[in-house]
Amino acid sequence: MSLLQSFHHQNTQQNLTSEMEGLIRGLADAVLNPNRGRDNDDDDDDDSRDERSRSTWAEVVGGEQEEEDQTNRRPASHHAPRKEMSEQRQSGRKETYEQNEWGSGGSRPAATTQEYGETNDDGWETVGRKPPSKKNHKVPKNQWNNYKRPIDEQEYSGDVDYGTGIEPSEEELADIGKALNKLWDLDSNRLVPGKDYEIDCGEGKKVYQKEDMADASLFTWLSEDIFRRPTYSRFCALLDNYNPEQGCKEVVTSEEKQEQKAFIEEISRTAVIKYLYKYLSAKGVISENYEDFKRMLAGFWFDLYGRGGTSGSSSAFEHVFVGEIKQRGEQEVSGFHNWIQFYLEEAKGRVNYQGYIFPRRRGNTPDSESHLLTIQFEWNGVLKSVSSTLVGVSPEFEFAIYTLCFYLGQEENHVELGPYPVNIKCYRLGNRIGSAFPVADS
Repeated sequence: MSLLQSFHHQNTQQNLTSEMEGLIRGLADAVLNPNRGRDNDDDDDDDSRDERSRSTWAEVVGGEQEEEDQTNRRPASHHAPRKEMSEQRQSGRKETYEQNEWGSGGSRPAATTQEYGETNDDGWETVGRKPPSKKNHKVPKNQWNNYKRPIDEQEYSGDVDYGTGIEPSEEELADIGKALNKLWDLDSNRLVPGKDYEIDCGEGKKVYQKEDMADASLFTWLSEDIFRRPTYSRFCALLDNYNPEQGCKEVVTSEEKQEQKAFIEEISRTAVIKYLYKYLSAKGVISENYEDFKRMLAGFWFDLYGRGGTSGSSSAFEHVFVGEIKQRGEQEVSGFHNWIQFYLEEAKGRVNYQGYIFPRRRGNTPDSESHLLTIQFEWNGVLKSVSSTLVGVSPEFEFAIYTLCFYLGQEENHVELGPYPVNIKCYRLGNRIGSAFPVADS
C-alpha cells in the first residue's frame, strides 16, 4: 500500500469513528433530556382559562366554542363517517337503546366488542375500545312504552308531603347560594359512590395534551337498579328523542311530548322541585298555581328554539343534557353536561373518555368518590376538550339548580354544593337557557 493510500484509509476510519461517537452522544442526550427543544406552555394554560372566563354567550352562539372549550382545542383525530342525520330523521329512525345492545344475557355491550373505527348499524363509528367494565351495562326499559301514553293514563310515584322541609327560609330567600346548597341537601335521589356506581378517573392532563390518559372507561359499573327509579327511568327515555347534529331541525312527535310532560309530572313530586316552586313563587317569578308551574317548566326546558342558523333545531334540554355536534367549520361537541347521558353513550362505545383535566387548585385531584369532574372525551369521534359534570346527582336536581340560576341568578354563580365550591354558569339565549353547567371554583 502506498503512503497516500495508507493515509486515506486511516483518515476514513477516523471519520467513521467520529460519526459513530456523535450518533451515540445524540441518542444518549435524547434519552436523558426528552423535553429539550420543546416549548413549555404549562404556565400559559391558567392564563388562557382566565381569558375564557370572560367570554360571553353572544360569542358562543356567534360561532365560537362554548366557554369551557376555548382553550387550545385540538382537532379530533377521527371523524365519524355518518349518514345524514336529517335523512335519518325523515325516515323515522331515531337513536334507541335496544335491550340486546346493553349486554342482556350476560354478554358485554355489543359496541364495546368492536375494534376502533368499526361502524355500528346505525351509521355512527365506534370511537374507541376500552377494557370491559366489571359489571354489565343494562338499562331496564320495560316501562318506556308506557311513558308515551297520555299523562293522565300513567302511574307516578306517590305525592309525598315534605312538610316544612321544603319551605325556603328567610336566609335562603336572601341568598341564592344558600338556596342552591339547600337543593343539594334535599336531593335524596343522589347516588352514593361505591354503593350505586364506581368511576375510574384515570390520569390527569392539560387541555391541549393529545394523549389519551385513561386506560379504561370512566364508569366501571353502575347498578341497574338505578334505572328503575322513576325519575331516572323517565329521564333516560327522553335522551333518544334528539338529533345531535346542530342546525338540523327537530321533529317532535306527539308521543315524545307525552314523555316530556310525564317526566315533568314525575319530578314535580320530588322535594327539590317542590322547593324550587316555593322559592320562585315567594320571589314573585311564577304564580302560586302548581299546574301553571309545571307547564312553565316543560316549556322552559323542552320548547324548541334556533341554534346554528336553523329555527326549531335545539332546546335547553337537548343542549345541556344530550349534547350537540357543531357542523360549521371543524366539528366540535357543544353542551353534553349530564353524567347519565355520558354513561349511556360510553357503554355503547360512542364516548371515548380521555382523562380528567388537572385542577387549578392543588389537592383537588378527583377520585372515585368525587361528584364534580372536569374531563375530556370524544363523542362519535368529535372532541370535547373540556367538559364539567356533576356525577351521581339526580335529574330533578340539575333541572332545579339551572332553572333557579336562570331566573334569579347571574351568568356566574359562585356557590357551594355540599363540599364542592362551584361556579354554576348559566348563559341566556333570549328567554331560554342557552347553556348551563358547573365549573370547579378556584
